[in-house]
Amino acid sequence: MNGIEINDVTKGFGDTLALNQVNLTFEPHKIYGLLGRNGAGKSTLLNIITNRLFADSGQVTIDGLVSVENDMTQGLLYLMSEKNLYPESMTCNEAFKWTKQFFKDFDLDYALNLAGQFKLNTRKKIRSLSTGYTSIFKIIIALSVNTPYVLFDEPVLGLDANHREMFYRLLIEKYSDNPFTAIISTHLIDEIANLLEYVMIIKNGEILVNESCEALLSKGCSVTGAITQVDAFIADKEVIGADVLGGLKTATIIGSLDKRTVPDGIEITNLDLQKLFIKLTNEE
Repeated sequence: MNGIEINDVTKGFGDTLALNQVNLTFEPHKIYGLLGRNGAGKSTLLNIITNRLFADSGQVTIDGLVSVENDMTQGLLYLMSEKNLYPESMTCNEAFKWTKQFFKDFDLDYALNLAGQFKLNTRKKIRSLSTGYTSIFKIIIALSVNTPYVLFDEPVLGLDANHREMFYRLLIEKYSDNPFTAIISTHLIDEIANLLEYVMIIKNGEILVNESCEALLSKGCSVTGAITQVDAFIADKEVIGADVLGGLKTATIIGSLDKRTVPDGIEITNLDLQKLFIKLTNEE
């Protein structure tokens, strides 16, 4: 298996350049975080991968095959998008059975089991579901479809903390039992940080970060202490952001640090993915 390869993909909407010569590879059997602010290009990229949009230039291949208008490659993918694409007059049960017609490996029994765990009434029509239960309905399909590549675009929209935790647990259980490639786009970065193997950050249609989560978070640290003490300590270091609360200052620095040189009163902590994301994507 070759995975999903994005080669020089560009997409514009009028005067807005949503994606600018994007190059990425999503390898098989890994969990990716596709992160970016609103309008950064995340959803556009996911929709191009799944043929819901078409690039102005560049190419997407799935396991070595060009994806455009290719039923074989599209059968390898499933995108759980923010927008519901199922007829709203259907019941959840009917939608599950309908999905089975298009995805031969869809596990109906597993879907019904998940519906029970989430307490989703499968006799309800899709139009009558709340925002949270619409997300749950789509999560159940995404976890039951059994395609090699599953793409999640804001999967936990409207979910309470308990249901979000259930989703993360079920995702890891599914991945452990039958590995697949998961690409997760979400704003709740702190909640998924421990799930991710690789992180890709998009800013203004371009790839800002593309590396393993472990490698990314090992590139720096957070430094906390009295303002004057922190300022003196970070004077010769690469600082990508700082926050002040009362008399304390926390600075995020990039680069190696010899902890033997850290003075008393200064606390060193690991980089936080969400804070790093905010610092890297803030507009100057």
